[in-house]
Amino acid sequence: MPTSPTASPLPASRTEPDGSAVIRVLSYNIRSMRDDTAALARVISACAPDLVLVQEAPRFFRWRKKLARLAAASGQVLLSGGATASGPALLCSLRATVEHTEDVLLPLTPGLHRRGFATAVVRFGGARVGVLSCHLSLQKDERRKQGGMLLDQLAALDTPYAVAGGDLNERPNGRTFKRLAVELRDGWEVAPWGGEHTSTPGDPHQRIDALFATAGVEILGCGVPAAHPGVSEADLRAATDHLPVLAALRIPAG
Repeated sequence: MPTSPTASPLPASRTEPDGSAVIRVLSYNIRSMRDDTAALARVISACAPDLVLVQEAPRFFRWRKKLARLAAASGQVLLSGGATASGPALLCSLRATVEHTEDVLLPLTPGLHRRGFATAVVRFGGARVGVLSCHLSLQKDERRKQGGMLLDQLAALDTPYAVAGGDLNERPNGRTFKRLAVELRDGWEVAPWGGEHTSTPGDPHQRIDALFATAGVEILGCGVPAAHPGVSEADLRAATDHLPVLAALRIPAG
């Protein structure tokens, strides 16, 4: 899998003396855990994230138990989302102090899949941050509307800093992706690290998954962790039909 010239290890999570926090955020479409769940857990665990933004979480029979098992196997806990957000979910490490969670269902377009957001407000040390996981529509007009709703929902979290990410179902030259990259900061564009393309694991050729941050968040590196210690190409291919996006961020104390 191709990687960028910047392939040095990402900074480890830590809390700074001034109360700011370096955190790792992972965004991952897990295809309803229909593939190799052991490989999936190994990839997540190796990335050592503080927050995991999940798309296509299980939504049907015993969905909550499946998500909880994945969280436990990868050193995380279930924060929010799943069936109650129509697919997006949030996991977090025990380092996070949770203030608030909310699952948001978006308007249903007849004949199309119901979409939603999993959101939360969490603290790491003195840093307070809003988080949103999304999986936008395959239909371009609906996707454009959902992009606007994403920005509105981030603002409604009322936090000094925020992170959003997920499966956009659109490349960077698309209208919705461009709007998000104007209003927010695209992690890969600001600090490319690791690999760029997220689809598909067997033939990475397009970037349709991304992590964004609001102004004031320092992006230390962002990309597909294809060469990250402990992440094997075999596990990336076996885990699901997308590649994950991993970012290291410094969140100022608020």
